[in-house]
Amino acid sequence: MRVLVVNAGSSSLKLDLHDDEASVDSTTVERWDASDLGPLRDFVERVGGAGSVDAVGHRVVHGGPEHARAACVDDELLEYLDSIDDLAPLHNPPAVQAIRTVSRLLPQTPAVACFDTTFHADLPPEARTYALPREWNERWSLRRYGFHGLSHAYASRRAAELVGRPLEDLRVVTCHLGSGASLAAVRGGRSVDTTMGFTPLEGLVMRTRSGTVDPGLLVWLLQHGDVEVDELARVLVRESGLKGLSGTSGDLRDVLEGRTDDADCRLAYEVFVHRLRREIGAMAASAGGLDVLVMTGGIGEHAVDVRSDVVDGLGWLGLEVDGDLNARAAGDTDVSTPSAPARTVVVTASEETEIARQTADLLRAP
Repeated sequence: MRVLVVNAGSSSLKLDLHDDEASVDSTTVERWDASDLGPLRDFVERVGGAGSVDAVGHRVVHGGPEHARAACVDDELLEYLDSIDDLAPLHNPPAVQAIRTVSRLLPQTPAVACFDTTFHADLPPEARTYALPREWNERWSLRRYGFHGLSHAYASRRAAELVGRPLEDLRVVTCHLGSGASLAAVRGGRSVDTTMGFTPLEGLVMRTRSGTVDPGLLVWLLQHGDVEVDELARVLVRESGLKGLSGTSGDLRDVLEGRTDDADCRLAYEVFVHRLRREIGAMAASAGGLDVLVMTGGIGEHAVDVRSDVVDGLGWLGLEVDGDLNARAAGDTDVSTPSAPARTVVVTASEETEIARQTADLLRAP
């Protein structure tokens, strides 16, 4: 099956044509603005003529309480996704806009929405439940949904291949590190814990998102700091994280460039690494130990210093990175020292492969 994969992220657009899960054509637009539909039209025109596309698979970050699995796109689904925009304001709107655009370009081609929340849909009750009144949790479907599931699912399977062991036998912590960032504890091939929660704002420090902040601090700002709710929401999502701490764009490359001479950049980097290291330890505890640490996403794949600085503080988990291997890492590779009890591997992110697989599986099902 030839599947056109559309991955509209918070800051980039990836388009990929998969033939039986093998990529045969692709393009990536960095720092993509959802209002710029030219790349979508150009790619569809290039690969979508003469019935050459059998299906379209779309990445959608939040499926909400009603969609725990991939779903065929129809008007009812789109209306529902519009109604939960506020659960993922950076991600769902551009994804839905991309779905509507491609549907107009390929009106007869079936489309499937693949959700980042699916991989975490079956988190154990103790990992997914907030300690809020039971009535609140039930009334508003409050729970920890988790995100980047497409990336975590692929990365954990690929890591098992790299170390030559069945995924079902491994305790894995996958680190998806990009503009958005999250970790997952994977045991027996299943997600048992993750750092993001009800929305993609919880957890690690990210490019413009704060990650976890004491809720009492937020309540204090609303009650005593003369901060309006809308302003608080905007700042937490768009003006915090590395951007807020460093005064730069928030792109880690800008922070790394500035940290030699700029104390704000230096602190931003140290906060980022500290929180990442701390949460890896927490995920290892949820997994019951650690056999493999996976680095994926733009930062995980390319930021040599991040990998070495994080792992240097996690020797107690059996991790040790080989400096030369880490510096030369390109593509999927093990960067551990030979004697390290737990392996550290770099995996090229491929949410597209996971989307193509889920799309084909759904459409082939009876």
